[in-house]
Amino acid sequence: MARRTKEEAQQTRETILMAALDMFCDKGYSRTTFDEIAKKINLTKGAVYWHFRNKPDIIKALIIEAFERNQAAINREISEVNTLDDLLRYFKYAAQIVKTTPMFRKFLFFVMYQMEWSEGLFNTLNISGPINQIMNFHQELIAKVLINSKENGDISPETDIQTTTKILYALWDGILHQAISKNYTGDFPSLAEQSFQLIFKSLKTKKDN
Repeated sequence: MARRTKEEAQQTRETILMAALDMFCDKGYSRTTFDEIAKKINLTKGAVYWHFRNKPDIIKALIIEAFERNQAAINREISEVNTLDDLLRYFKYAAQIVKTTPMFRKFLFFVMYQMEWSEGLFNTLNISGPINQIMNFHQELIAKVLINSKENGDISPETDIQTTTKILYALWDGILHQAISKNYTGDFPSLAEQSFQLIFKSLKTKKDN
């Protein structure tokens, strides 16, 4: 009985999150109320408050759950990311998930194009906690691979790790923004693969080219 209750509570939580995302996309974050979220899924406002204290709590949960779900899918396909080839496969597969998962694309479009970000909201989300870790995840992954590649002689010993990390992250962020825009008609996985290959080719030592 306790297990069923826990599962039902988790299902209600997921339903609230999906309803909130729909409302945020349709009406905007600032104009959406807890009352409206509750009515959309036939719950009381109190039931929504039982799971989330406020709208920033909902945003935080949406970000964390989207990230964890996305990473779990990638990890099932790619167990380790240690080399440039691994990193290429990682971002190509991440692009494939974006391409084939409408709800994830909807979430990304909201966060990147519709969300009304402010310094106050960032502070409320506790930017030094899990949200900060999520924001830094790809940069840390890229830096790790570059350090390994430099130590193994796969890229030039003169490679500036910090600068190259920023360039590769900016590349991913830029093509991701392009891919989730309403007017994008290309193949995102192919774009990701070709973009990273272009940069990696310039980084690799002559023995690897």
